[in-house]
Amino acid sequence: MKSVGVIAEYNPFHNGHLYHLNQSKAMTGSDIVIVAMSGNFLQRGEPAIVSKWTRAKMALNAGADVVVEIPYPFAVQKAEIFASGSVAILDALHCQSICFGSESGTIHSFYKTVDFLEKNQDTYNQYIRHFIKQGVSYPKALALAFGALGKKEDTVDLTRPNNILGYHYIHAANRLNSDIHFYTVKRHTAEHDDDHIHDDQIASATSIRKLIRENGHLESIRPYIPETTYAEMEAYYQSYLHWHEWEDYWPYLQYRLLTMNEDEMNNMYDIEVGLPYRLQKAAEKSSSFRSFMERVKTKRYTWTRLQRICVHILTNTTKKDMETAGNKPQYIRLLGISAGGRAYLNKVKKDVSLPIVSTVSSFPEDLLRLDRKAALVYSQALSETKRDRLFTLEYAQPPIMT
Repeated sequence: MKSVGVIAEYNPFHNGHLYHLNQSKAMTGSDIVIVAMSGNFLQRGEPAIVSKWTRAKMALNAGADVVVEIPYPFAVQKAEIFASGSVAILDALHCQSICFGSESGTIHSFYKTVDFLEKNQDTYNQYIRHFIKQGVSYPKALALAFGALGKKEDTVDLTRPNNILGYHYIHAANRLNSDIHFYTVKRHTAEHDDDHIHDDQIASATSIRKLIRENGHLESIRPYIPETTYAEMEAYYQSYLHWHEWEDYWPYLQYRLLTMNEDEMNNMYDIEVGLPYRLQKAAEKSSSFRSFMERVKTKRYTWTRLQRICVHILTNTTKKDMETAGNKPQYIRLLGISAGGRAYLNKVKKDVSLPIVSTVSSFPEDLLRLDRKAALVYSQALSETKRDRLFTLEYAQPPIMT
């Protein structure tokens, strides 16, 4: 059986994702689609609008065959680490290919870019350090360093978010000495973080979430999502009466910021010297998460990076926690599976190098500790009874089967 891997967040699953899923199977001639999906907190440092279980079911209903969770130490991370963890999981599951969306749309240019940067790695790294010292953000430094290397033919624009991820996916596979083949689908109509809608069927997840916030109901997003997504979104809201967003967690984050001492702050993952004072002073003056972020954002600290730091503070994730987690995933958490996916896993599981976790109670709890904390914190947005019901899924929910 031939399998293609997809790396996603599905926040929520929409028509553009459906197009990508179908194109991934068609372009690669695959029988099985394996999705490596972020858990309850996402790469850009945001809570997912609905839980990982609901998003996994959306993917399965739309044609995915296996949905596995990207562990917290890799999910809430900059592009390089996010990509390395995701690709390692798909490689362990013996995916023959990975298909990603990009602004470029041609895979040849990605291979050329990876090859060019690997040949010029030392100079590239020197430029990155140079630009970071000038006070720019890490993503901006990468783009400036790439430009400083001079004229390059047939390479991708590394200022675009999906192109950056695509580059890191291929680079991660090279470091693993993986035989995975890569394909790319050009993004159709909507940009990755576009909060405006320009089409009658395709909209970005950002603009879909904005519509939900503005209108307070699902009918406004119906043209842009599959009916199966609509049904799952409706069911989630009926169960929990809530969509998750950062403002739900602001009281908890503010409390943490105002009560932590300097040593505790400096121990938080991704915190640099000088930032704790800035965060704590802003927390004293802010009445909302947005007003807090507007106070602390700088050229060096992007909104996305600060959100990730805030997630780590919220979940009390320390530098030592991330060091203990290691630089490679140690397990594969199975969230959902189709009949075809079961047949595929039965065929390859004896050769899968990582343990596949389907029953949490039979797996060492310490290895899942960061995922468990993330699930516990994520549930705090809900009322007490609903909070307990959602968190219980972390232990009680078996893989969803379709």
